[in-house]
Amino acid sequence: HVQLVESGGGSVRAGESLRLTCAVSGSTAGAYNMGWFRQSPGKAREGVAVIDSHGTIAYRDSVKGRFTISKDNTKNILYLQMNNLSLEDTAMYYCAADLDVDAFGPRPPPAYWGQGTQVTVS
Repeated sequence: HVQLVESGGGSVRAGESLRLTCAVSGSTAGAYNMGWFRQSPGKAREGVAVIDSHGTIAYRDSVKGRFTISKDNTKNILYLQMNNLSLEDTAMYYCAADLDVDAFGPRPPPAYWGQGTQVTVS
């Protein structure tokens, strides 16, 4: 059973950076398609970035050029480097994992989720 634990959130000013981490236990991160989602109060959850088990990456348009997703399969950790943060990036950020890459697209949601880490930009 996969367990995901996020960390690295915090309160920053617009233009600053944060790096989120998601520690994977119970299985091997390399076998999973993984991604980051976020949700703000009153808004629907939205996908931010995904990296599949082959290393193919996709981002939502609003974070392209500012956010970078990466995965260290030897350490079983998923990262999200967030640069030039804006007020609109304020949200609870969640990492997710699924053996089926379609869980991040046509057939959401992914099977495994972390508890979330709050990012607040002011």
